[in-house]
Amino acid sequence: MSADAMSAPLPPPPAYRLSQRMSRMKTSAVREILKIAERPDILSFAGGLPAPELFPKEAIARAFAETFASDADGRSALQYSTTEGFAPLREWIAGHLARKGQNVHADQVLITSGSQQGLDLTGKILLDPGDLVVVEDPSYLAALQTFGGYEVEFATVRSDDAGMDMDDLAALLKKRQPKLLYVIPNFQNPKGTTLSLERRKALVRLAQEHRFIILEDDPYGELRFKGVHLPSLASLDDQGVVLSLSTFSKTLAPGLRLGWVTGPKALLKPMTIAKQATDLHTATLAQRATARLLETFDYAGHIQALMPIYAQRANAMLDALKAHMPQGTQWTRPDGGMFLWVELPGGLDAAKLLPRAVEQKVAFVPGAPFFANDQKPQFMRLNYSNRPPELIVEGMKRLGSVISDAL
Repeated sequence: MSADAMSAPLPPPPAYRLSQRMSRMKTSAVREILKIAERPDILSFAGGLPAPELFPKEAIARAFAETFASDADGRSALQYSTTEGFAPLREWIAGHLARKGQNVHADQVLITSGSQQGLDLTGKILLDPGDLVVVEDPSYLAALQTFGGYEVEFATVRSDDAGMDMDDLAALLKKRQPKLLYVIPNFQNPKGTTLSLERRKALVRLAQEHRFIILEDDPYGELRFKGVHLPSLASLDDQGVVLSLSTFSKTLAPGLRLGWVTGPKALLKPMTIAKQATDLHTATLAQRATARLLETFDYAGHIQALMPIYAQRANAMLDALKAHMPQGTQWTRPDGGMFLWVELPGGLDAAKLLPRAVEQKVAFVPGAPFFANDQKPQFMRLNYSNRPPELIVEGMKRLGSVISDAL
């Protein structure tokens, strides 16, 4: 090849034509805001982050070391594994759920790469373009992002301090037939509210009558610091209409990327096939080390140790909101979990307020992306689990000043 040919300009790249499904997927508002919030000078209340100082780091490190200490276990932990997941871990999860009233066996547990993968696998096996998915108004934005990628239609149901409004859902069901209903019954993301027992029973009854699937997403259910634990939707179901997701991310550590799906075998089998095509299986090493950890680790005691700290942080935020927010600001009062939901006064737009807040070294998540259809700009989500009380108070003081100045 001549020197002239080698120096000739390359032809332009081909036009990249993404699929229609990909074009419908939106970037995660939280992930984008976290790029800003990661700055060390920012007091961030944006991410759904557990407190890192409460991770059982030493116990997890020992479990990994013990896994490698055995030649057989060490080699097996680095090998391919089954799609369904490591059997002892599935058995532990089944026993843990059984103690909480859910009748589930190990062969009804599928280990996933975080519960987020459970959302995607549900979409893969159940949803076709044009299917109707019912969600709360507002709902978890990553679920909206995931299901939206499957080209579904969303129908929204009102929610209040007791969760999804069953009268509103019943009215919708007289007109439309959904394929799937997605709900976070415990300490909902973004509102922090809890679905009441009466409404849980009504929801399962409606799903059984109208023959749609409930996807019960329960990443925060263990994190109750006030009141009594309520039965899961799955434990109230005797007709196989509930799929349930949960995770170790909020109780042990999100870096493990371990979640699970439980439900009817008729749904778990195609979900397992879908997972085979996605990632073959969840990381073997993380599964085996976590199973070893749970052999001796006081998991229930660990959760009980977390709760007073999260309660203190939630109360610090509630008190600081009362002290520093301008008149007309409203917020939810969670009994557990990691979030509360703020409605701004005076028609303020939270997204437009965010740059001003960042200038004052404080960050939050604007609420509009949590609405599937009619986005409401006057809301914001705040996370209290990831900051100690003194920084929560300082952050709410800064945020209150930003809101007051904008009125």
